[in-house]
Amino acid sequence: MNFSYWELKEWFTNVDFTVVGSGIVGLNCALQLREKYPMAKILVLEKGVLPQGASTKNAGFACFGSLSELIDDLNTHTEEEVFSLVKKRWQGLQLLRTTLGDKNIDFQQNKGYELFLTTELHESCLEQKTSINELLKPLFSKDIFSVDDNKFGFQNIHQQYITNQFEGQIDTGKMAAKLLEKVLSSGVKIINNIQVEEFIENNDEVEVKTNQIEFTTKKLFIATNGFANKLLKENVQPARAQVLITKPIENLHIKGTFHLDKGYYYFRNIDNRILFGGGRNLDFKGEETDEFGQTLLIQNKLEEILKTTILPNTKVEIEHRWSGIMGVGNQKKAIVKQLSNNVFCGVRLGGMGVAIGSLVGKELAQLVN
Repeated sequence: MNFSYWELKEWFTNVDFTVVGSGIVGLNCALQLREKYPMAKILVLEKGVLPQGASTKNAGFACFGSLSELIDDLNTHTEEEVFSLVKKRWQGLQLLRTTLGDKNIDFQQNKGYELFLTTELHESCLEQKTSINELLKPLFSKDIFSVDDNKFGFQNIHQQYITNQFEGQIDTGKMAAKLLEKVLSSGVKIINNIQVEEFIENNDEVEVKTNQIEFTTKKLFIATNGFANKLLKENVQPARAQVLITKPIENLHIKGTFHLDKGYYYFRNIDNRILFGGGRNLDFKGEETDEFGQTLLIQNKLEEILKTTILPNTKVEIEHRWSGIMGVGNQKKAIVKQLSNNVFCGVRLGGMGVAIGSLVGKELAQLVN
């Protein structure tokens, strides 16, 4: 199909900045660029009908790491690195809230709870609770983690939770819709159903080849996270997360965000339902994919835990299932860097996109002089 003169002139000519990916990172990058360069022509390209990776598919946890996850991170990161990771996640959450407003994203601080399948893990976390609280006290001025009894009546778990008083939850759909609205109203152009296949840098511009058109841009920003290795040679792999949601449950008493088995399983309340995801640890290799879909292995395990642990004496029906694609690597720190004169990337959000996505987008835009 040939684009019209008008289409070419309005959308694809004299483009200053092109952002690939309309998720949390890409849209925040576009917003920051607009703030810095009010007259620039800014284009966001999105391969999906809606943001395609995890930005509209996540569980909506406003979290920054459960106690066991942070202890686990200390096996592969220094204390300074873990502090820095949590700091960025916390700053990112504050940026998300101030950018969009708590009401617009239905932010609720209902606390986060970590549940334990074994006494051993519970005890080892308890032993390190004080030292982790101390490590993070400069950020929060209070202890983050405390101990609570099993007030929600879960079964087949240790009878004490570790509670995070600072954890919250958002409505992912409202967040994404508000962010899109804000970006569009700033005069940024967003094009959906267009996939970038490759780019070639020529001196002071970048040639962008898509499945619809070829055009040039002065600067290119890649914010495709779990799909990054289709365009870049960076240490980031896709990781699929499978999710299900129940039909509405009468008198649902569960409220908050919950982490189970070192955060590999996670669930929350939303609209009198339970949204439940995880199980990637059952098949790491199989879930290292950028293909959306569900597997019986993981879905059966989710249903089993839902019916035996989370809602043991309740009739529960599953209404819907889906998946999202995250970007992970052997380090938790996001990759935000200049790749060449005119190409930049902000990828590898490590399953923490809600927390750090806004900040990564801002940092990505700030790489341009």
